[in-house]
Amino acid sequence: MTVAVTGATGHIGANLVRALIDKGIPTRCLVHVNCKAIDGLDTEKVQGDVCDLDSLCRVFQGVDVVYHMAASISLSMAGWSRLEEINVTGTRNVVEACRRSGVRRLVHFSSIHALAQEPLNTPVDEERPLVDARKCPPYDRSKAAGEWEVRRGIEKGLDAVIVYPTAVFGPHDYQPSFFGEALMAVARRKLPALVTGGYDWVDVRDVVAGAMMAAEIAPTGARYLLSGHWVSMCDIAAMIEEITGLSTGRPVCPLWLAHIGAPFIGAISRLNGKRPLYTSVSLRALKSNHHISHERATRELGYQPRPFRETLADTLLWFKENGQLQLTDKIGTGDSK
Repeated sequence: MTVAVTGATGHIGANLVRALIDKGIPTRCLVHVNCKAIDGLDTEKVQGDVCDLDSLCRVFQGVDVVYHMAASISLSMAGWSRLEEINVTGTRNVVEACRRSGVRRLVHFSSIHALAQEPLNTPVDEERPLVDARKCPPYDRSKAAGEWEVRRGIEKGLDAVIVYPTAVFGPHDYQPSFFGEALMAVARRKLPALVTGGYDWVDVRDVVAGAMMAAEIAPTGARYLLSGHWVSMCDIAAMIEEITGLSTGRPVCPLWLAHIGAPFIGAISRLNGKRPLYTSVSLRALKSNHHISHERATRELGYQPRPFRETLADTLLWFKENGQLQLTDKIGTGDSK
């Protein structure tokens, strides 16, 4: 049984490929540009592009299961055309290539951002509708539109399941991800201020385990939220200080004030050649629904997210060992508490 992975060089993909290899499952990785995250691994690398249907058909030939993670991620209210090209048309191509190539099962990675967050006083579960309003960030709409492509494929006979990770963090974050970059900025005291608000964060390894179990046992068309724990940004900073022994003290800015300052922070970041972490989109996310239910995944897949602090410690340690973050020797694994 050969498994193909799109987005293999991204954060989730890098962890998924390692987990598949550890289980002795032959893997074939779709490689577009950079393959640093999977260099040296015992996996087949095939050049391709989700925007090129023919290349996908070549990659999926003889494949049993496809994990589709390739996506463009954005914290901006602009850039719809690029998001549509990769997240919508690219997913349509993946669905069609699976059908043409006789793939047995597709595991599609949607996103918590594809689901409507309101009402905020009711837990989000798999029955929430997909977002469609123009006022929603383009990334959210693109992930929802991409999921519709998968649902249409299922209606035409494709065996597919859908998973919704929340905000993913953890080891093997080579690029790094937006949240990985934010964690390092907090540890280095490079953020101008902390902000109120928080989000549901989940360990990338738990997401991988949930997706792999869904690939094995979920019925066709099943959808699973793979969430973790809601934690505020201020509590994250306090945990980083406790784990590393480094002071992360920064003023705390209310979200309403951060929204006013976001355009200026963004302009300064771009002048410095960096991507802004505080944008109207990221700040909006920090006041979204606190309650994301993984009850269905726990009941049907045995999904159990590990403690947030454990993941945080493991992530900081990985950044340190990978040479991206200078820390004292005090840092250890998440087992200390």
